[in-house]
Amino acid sequence: MAGRVLLDTNVVIALFSKQEPTPQPFPESELFVSTTVLGELYFGALKSAQPAANLAGIEQFASSIRLLDCDPVTAKHYAEIRMRLRSKGRPIPDNDIWIAAVALQYGLALATRDGHFREVDGLSVESW
Repeated sequence: MAGRVLLDTNVVIALFSKQEPTPQPFPESELFVSTTVLGELYFGALKSAQPAANLAGIEQFASSIRLLDCDPVTAKHYAEIRMRLRSKGRPIPDNDIWIAAVALQYGLALATRDGHFREVDGLSVESW
């Protein structure tokens, strides 16, 4: 996978837990994370058996990657995606709609392990 890629939470977690056998699973890619993903990572760390160590790992990760925040344009994408999913009768979790909205807003492919992102029209999904 090469290009501009937004990482979903489950991909970041897999990278943290070394589930990926290669040291650089995204060669020649410009990687991004949304603040929604960062929030999910912080929540996971706080509820883990080793919160201090996990929080430190997240802090280090967050300082090394480009972080994309939500703004009014993201909110509009969120509303449009949610409405289309509702009309199709194919809802996905709200946080995932925010993640998809950021990917669409910035024209990024989304690296994920969740198949439900394929329900989002116009979203480039890279199964990982």
